[in-house]
Amino acid sequence: MHQGSPSAILIVVDQTVEVSFIDPAIHPHKGVYEAIQVAKRAGIKLRIAGIVQDQDYFATKVEPYLDGVTVEYLGAVGPDRRGELLGQATALLHLISFDEPFGLSLVESMACGTPVIAFGRGSMAEIIRHEETGYIVTDIDEAVEAVAAVGSISRAACRQDVEQRFSHTHGWRKIT
Repeated sequence: MHQGSPSAILIVVDQTVEVSFIDPAIHPHKGVYEAIQVAKRAGIKLRIAGIVQDQDYFATKVEPYLDGVTVEYLGAVGPDRRGELLGQATALLHLISFDEPFGLSLVESMACGTPVIAFGRGSMAEIIRHEETGYIVTDIDEAVEAVAAVGSISRAACRQDVEQRFSHTHGWRKIT
């Protein structure tokens, strides 16, 4: 059984301007460096949000790329801002290097109408419907290709999928 997500409290913003990496933690296993490489190769802006849990990793693999224009670090963001940022993003990059049992940030992203591009580790294939709500990729090259193709994913379909599979029917009451 999946965890539920209160999809009704997340907002959908009809504006697609960049790719985001939004996670509670910035750590080597979370794929921030990989997200930076994808954004640079795809020629798009990347916004990074989260708490730095590994200062050495941040200093060597993330900070050198921060320019405030093409790669921006926002720090930790709360639920109100997270929904806004996810709703504004073209896609959420989730390029993890471990077998995550459940990715709540993916469900939050799709609840905002934002597709997810993720390495196929752990539960990703259970959460993302490949080519319908995002892309499951095997490497950075495929992630760059997915960024180019993500415009073909219906943002409404992402939201609808979350409402059907991860909201009120799985223990959350629907808020109207």
